[in-house]
Amino acid sequence: MMKIWGRTNSTNVKKVLWMAEELGLTYERIDAGGAFGVVDDPAFRAMNPNGLVPVLQDGDVTLWESNTIVRYLADAHGGERFGFASVAARAGADKWMDWTSGTVAVLMVQIIVGYVRTAPEKRDMEKIKAVTETLGQKLALANAALEDQPFLSGANLGMGDIPLGCFIYPWFELPLERPDLPALAAWYERLKQRPAYQTTVMIPLT
Repeated sequence: MMKIWGRTNSTNVKKVLWMAEELGLTYERIDAGGAFGVVDDPAFRAMNPNGLVPVLQDGDVTLWESNTIVRYLADAHGGERFGFASVAARAGADKWMDWTSGTVAVLMVQIIVGYVRTAPEKRDMEKIKAVTETLGQKLALANAALEDQPFLSGANLGMGDIPLGCFIYPWFELPLERPDLPALAAWYERLKQRPAYQTTVMIPLT
């Protein structure tokens, strides 16, 4: 059976779980990372020498790096539903995946750590506000793209939507002073209607 190693409150793990659920895959999830430890065990380090989650085991295939795992699942198990009409279309989805990891994740992690994982009396609200403003400017790029198509991957949900979809949940659900990005908000509403998104991404932030 396919195995996914990682804790459910990790955004990177959520990417993999969401994709697996969208594809209707049967898998075993094994707690690892954070309070669960495990990642420093020799057996885990043999799978991922970085000592990070998620890790995927699919038969003889062992992978780490969340975006890579999402791409693998789409290619290996997604069929036509998660395929692309052209190399250019696939590159367009890849672009949003990598942009999310390199731009959005860096900022959203600061917000989650500063707000969710910091006691209220110790929160630096000025810093959180400044980071939120910067992230809002970046997300305007995704908003502009979503004015022309319903999903970042094109006409249908695809792998290009998975990373940002995981980070957009705290963006809209935390009490932040957000700019008005109507196309992004409409995309989020579409994601919220998906059972796989509800069960893997829309869980309490911790």
